[in-house]
Amino acid sequence: MAEHPPYPVGLRLTGRRVVVLGGGQVAQRRLPALIAAGADIVLVSPEATPSVEAMADAGEITWERRPYEEGDLADAWYALIATSDPEANSRASAEAEANRVWCVRSDDADAATAWTPATGHSEGVTVAVLTTEARGRDPRHTAAIRDAVVEGLRDGTLVAPHHRTRTPGVALVGGGPGDPDLITVRGRRLLAEADVVIADRLGPRDLLAELPPHVHVIDAAKIPYGRFMAQEAINNALIEHAKQGKSVVRLKGGDPYVFGRGMEEVQALAEAGIPCTVVPGISSSISVPGAAGIPVTHRGVAHEFTVVSGHVAPDDERSLVDWPSLARLTGTLVILMGVDKIGKIAEALVAHGKAPDTPVALVQEGTTAAQRRVDATLATVAETVREKDVKPPAVIVIGEVVTVGPRPVE
Repeated sequence: MAEHPPYPVGLRLTGRRVVVLGGGQVAQRRLPALIAAGADIVLVSPEATPSVEAMADAGEITWERRPYEEGDLADAWYALIATSDPEANSRASAEAEANRVWCVRSDDADAATAWTPATGHSEGVTVAVLTTEARGRDPRHTAAIRDAVVEGLRDGTLVAPHHRTRTPGVALVGGGPGDPDLITVRGRRLLAEADVVIADRLGPRDLLAELPPHVHVIDAAKIPYGRFMAQEAINNALIEHAKQGKSVVRLKGGDPYVFGRGMEEVQALAEAGIPCTVVPGISSSISVPGAAGIPVTHRGVAHEFTVVSGHVAPDDERSLVDWPSLARLTGTLVILMGVDKIGKIAEALVAHGKAPDTPVALVQEGTTAAQRRVDATLATVAETVREKDVKPPAVIVIGEVVTVGPRPVE
């Protein structure tokens, strides 16, 4: 048997009896996949890890709390032998052989009739990697190959084009706060498969350089439009390219639905009959403070945090923010798009009861190589922004959490 490689095959175990002998760490690792496959699983073991016991309690497996007995593998389609008793493992393996039950042995691959591959999943594809020889097998090497393939499929560095006709449409992808490594794996994969990418200025620009030459990249800031037609022009561009049968990605900074006008684009696409997928992104309201060493919540300091748009000042009639209520909150206040309005924002908060010495941190170009943090208080923040020349984009954090971590080095 050692002279021939194993024959790879995918077992369809839905509703079929699978017997697992032993409730230890091996079973704990293998059971979730068997459960996901819909197998009718019987666990035979006097004991089990807490995780395996929880699976039994949830009704995902049937647990017979006893050692292996002759006949346990009757009517089984597949068996996993993983007890700590070598003699019991040998007897169970012999029973599997006699009954033509494919059998995996955790203690002796040479004596098994089946081997478990290192598996991973990516968007409807299962990657399974097998070592071709039982002797001298290196599970870590096999797992490393699996991980490399799956990661490549997920992040788009290993591109496997779809050869069947793709359904044209638009994906609204949240690109995260700026660092290209902080986009989601799904977002990166969709970006790698796109025909057209319409990108925001605040999206992860470095990812655009990785796109194949045939991809049409459109800078949303440069789409021709009148002063008040920006969003309408972007909507029209999305619809136009999607109707041409292309796969379009709208790459946005942060999360599409956190001050990203994502719903406006979704509504426009829906009215035009264009299918749309929304891929959430990491919001700068949480990630940028974290990158600067500021937790938006901390035990004993802040039990809540509030995210506010600062693009209009508190005294602007267009403002929808209840500034008096915000001033009374004891938690963390995170302000986006508020650098040029921070003076009036600070004045409003103090006027409604916030202490003037409340700590403030401004994190400019968060998560990028140009990131910098500037600290102040509500009383000094307006002058500090002018003196330090703080520019957008910057996330502003107000509250005691600013002082929790190590002080920034000037």
